[in-house]
Amino acid sequence: MARHFDIRSQPGFPLIALFTFAMLYLPIVTLVVYAFNASDSVSQWGGFSLRWFADAWDNSAVQDAALRSIIIALCAATIATIAATMAAIATTRTAPYRGLGVKYAFINTPLMVPEIVTAVALLIVFSRIKVWTGYSGLGYLIIAHTAFCIPFAYLPIRARLESMDSTLERAAADLYATPWMAFRRVTLPLLRPGIIAGFMLAFVISLDDVVITEFVKSGGQDTLPTYMLGQIRRAVTPEINAIATAFLALSVILVTAFFFINRRKT
Repeated sequence: MARHFDIRSQPGFPLIALFTFAMLYLPIVTLVVYAFNASDSVSQWGGFSLRWFADAWDNSAVQDAALRSIIIALCAATIATIAATMAAIATTRTAPYRGLGVKYAFINTPLMVPEIVTAVALLIVFSRIKVWTGYSGLGYLIIAHTAFCIPFAYLPIRARLESMDSTLERAAADLYATPWMAFRRVTLPLLRPGIIAGFMLAFVISLDDVVITEFVKSGGQDTLPTYMLGQIRRAVTPEINAIATAFLALSVILVTAFFFINRRKT
């Protein structure tokens, strides 16, 4: 009788796994530790202090960049999630037909195209629109982030739809529910965990984007990641560590919140 293959039982697997996790998380742990460094140096420990968190909190440039990042991420994630939900329903709640695979690939193209290519393409298009309209506000960043975030929101929503039992929707139709009523009363409640996951993923992707933002933004439109990049080019201080640690904490909070929301809904 053939034995079941288990990668964990292979020689050297624990050592390789430990080494991999160390390479992944040791730099992050170092960054977090030095965010609490009282010294001006990012490489010499000078004692525990919350000084750099206070400096970042009181820095008006950080406040403006953080607020701008949150506004852009919220708008982009909301629009991307709505569009991804409609696209997921259109590509799953239908009989297979020729061209469906092409549509699926088209939706996920931003995941396969190098981000720098997308950024340059958006720069060329938006530069012409700016000349024609004279508008140079945050709308361009919101549109760019939305376009880039749609496939990230689409994947968990589509996965949730594919795992749902469609007989409940057919039963609602048999009970004379209109398509909108069946969607609102049956599909949407069951789909909510996938929508929340898609929104959170799109929000995080938009919040920490650097390449597209750096190419599309106008003067005075720094987001927090581009502000950090600019500061690193000048001088690296533990304030950057503090901002990065706050970013990490926000990501952990979002993932934890989704875990409990998803566990409660399923």
